[in-house]
Amino acid sequence: MSIELSGGCQCGAVRYRAQAANDEAYYCHCRMCQRAFGNIFATFFNVKKEDVTWEKGPPAYYASSKIARRGFCAQCGTPLMFEYHESKHIDLGVGSLDHPEQMRPVSHCGVESRIATFHKPDGLKEVRVDELEHIVKKWKAAYGEQAVPGKP
Repeated sequence: MSIELSGGCQCGAVRYRAQAANDEAYYCHCRMCQRAFGNIFATFFNVKKEDVTWEKGPPAYYASSKIARRGFCAQCGTPLMFEYHESKHIDLGVGSLDHPEQMRPVSHCGVESRIATFHKPDGLKEVRVDELEHIVKKWKAAYGEQAVPGKP
């Protein structure tokens, strides 16, 4: 099942089209996403970079860590995406979609930073960032062996 999606920022200066392999999205509760989105979590869906076309834009970027960057609209500030350097994939914000109802949440990531008073158990899979070996490996290579993901 492949889904054709479109989205962009609040002011319309950045627009994209994406081909997603499925309708799966996830909540990220890590502190970086909380701050980047100005909210208690961010919602993303993952696609191959080659399956994203920036039709109007492109986004401006902020290096949020040594291993990743975040894209946003330079005019209105809308957060749009997250990507690890050298990754073949990109995470786009569900809220930036023209029709976010096309996506369905399947998991929670970064639950070690979740704000408990705003969470209602929903039965979705829960993962701590330090349980994700590929992220821990990148983080330690960038910040040292004693580093903990999400805390530079």
